[in-house]
Amino acid sequence: MKTEQEALFEVVVAPTDELQRLDKFMVLVHEGLSRTTIQTMIKNEDLTVNGKASKANYVVKVGDVLQIWDYPIVEMELKPENIPLSIVYEDDDVLVVDKPTGMVVHPAPGHYTGTLVNALLYHIKELSEGDSVRPGIVHRIDKDTSGLLMVAKNDFAHQALQAELKDKKTERVYLALVDGILTHPSGRIDAPIGRDESDRKKMAVTPKGKPAVTHFEVIKRYVGATLVKCRLETGRTHQIRVHMAEIGHPVVGDPIYGPKKKAADTGQYLHAHTLSFTHPRSGKLLSFTSPLPKYFQTHLETLQILTDA
Repeated sequence: MKTEQEALFEVVVAPTDELQRLDKFMVLVHEGLSRTTIQTMIKNEDLTVNGKASKANYVVKVGDVLQIWDYPIVEMELKPENIPLSIVYEDDDVLVVDKPTGMVVHPAPGHYTGTLVNALLYHIKELSEGDSVRPGIVHRIDKDTSGLLMVAKNDFAHQALQAELKDKKTERVYLALVDGILTHPSGRIDAPIGRDESDRKKMAVTPKGKPAVTHFEVIKRYVGATLVKCRLETGRTHQIRVHMAEIGHPVVGDPIYGPKKKAADTGQYLHAHTLSFTHPRSGKLLSFTSPLPKYFQTHLETLQILTDA
């Protein structure tokens, strides 16, 4: 069973699903993967059923948990690309980079070039092996989320940083502009997150999900919106976006969890603002802060302030 890492994609077969062969089922629920690619993943045991290897002709059953652990890069060599990077900190072990909105962190179906990994391979001589398409990547943020990411330059650093994340010792603080007026000055959202059974492209709060905790604090209230600071206790896919939408205050501009008519060209107004972690070799606490990107700050200046928190 694959238990040492978190699945990159997970689906729980619902009663409303058409029960058919595993390879055909996955074509329907995962956009961008061909049946041939899925069959390769099954053969390589990178696509499992209830944590175990399966066969392409297995007929899925209601309640089956289908998980993808790795994506094959078909007929593609991961190449360095001369893409500008904002490097906040660098030493022999770690790197902290300020990712712009619109950049995908690592290659995946539909995004084989132009990623942060392609840029890192050009600018950095050594990266941890990680895996074939995610060298150096310890954690991820969404394509349209900007801000700070830590990168490992060797396997020793990678393992230490991942262990700290698992132990919830890494501090990750985001700034989010959310829809509506949050009346509580602060709060804690404790709600499990998993795949949305009615829309496979989305995550949702669901009893079948994994534990997820987000702490929020109001910074400033505007007419029709609130600027909040969100601290992650866990790191589930789309966690802040899902949790804020769950309490009725989706991130402004979010094309998936917010009102479609309010989707922004820049993506959601969500920024990885502060990152703090223990240096894997020296044991020193490192802390970094990234200012809001220009488009975010400019948008705030167009809003009418109600009160400071």
